[in-house]
Amino acid sequence: MQAEDPTNEINFCQACSVRNRAICADLDDHEIALLNKIGRRRRLAPGETLLWEGDEAVFVANVVSGVLKLSTQKSDGREQILGLAYPSDFLGRPFGEVSPYSVEALSESIVCVFQRSDFERFAEEHGRLEHKLLERTLGELDRTRRWMLLLGRMNAEERLATLLLEIASRTVLATCENTGWKVPDEFELPMSRQQIADILGLTIETVSRQFTKFREEGLIEMRGRRDVTIRKRDALEMLAA
Repeated sequence: MQAEDPTNEINFCQACSVRNRAICADLDDHEIALLNKIGRRRRLAPGETLLWEGDEAVFVANVVSGVLKLSTQKSDGREQILGLAYPSDFLGRPFGEVSPYSVEALSESIVCVFQRSDFERFAEEHGRLEHKLLERTLGELDRTRRWMLLLGRMNAEERLATLLLEIASRTVLATCENTGWKVPDEFELPMSRQQIADILGLTIETVSRQFTKFREEGLIEMRGRRDVTIRKRDALEMLAA
């Protein structure tokens, strides 16, 4: 485990870049101050695991920055990726004894971590947070259904188009002062080609061919292997749809 962020000594909730979209968005300043006292910030390096499937659910977390993958282990030992977690997403299972999935950082990430017992007690005492938990649970169910569609019904071209649009929309920055945001056309891929292949259930060769095809058709432009500019969003959206 890496050392905790030294900013733990200050009220990191007040400076949080995703506060207006996170699970704590509906809390007032007094409630935020109380929540700040039971949480801590933790930095994760790429490849570092935050939660292990089947382990005791000791803590829960909220993603501040970076991208993490949710996965489960199949009976034959292979990994099945269940989805991705982006800034403002909530991780872990409050009121559950066991972690239902593993969570691993794909990029440099920062998370707010809470002891599960402390977080449960806080949620029981603050109804607005319980309501937000229900909203997040339903949202997670919707994302799981979309992920099943992506892996089960879409071809390689459609899968990559869907992932690029999701990354563009989910990694957009928002501040506490600005509640509005625009989906960017320029962004940095938070993962390698091999990781994209693993996430989409494809080979790295297939992913590379699709990136080449998208560039040749003018759908995207790339500088290096990570910087992406969407040139024809409508065309990508048609593929994803």
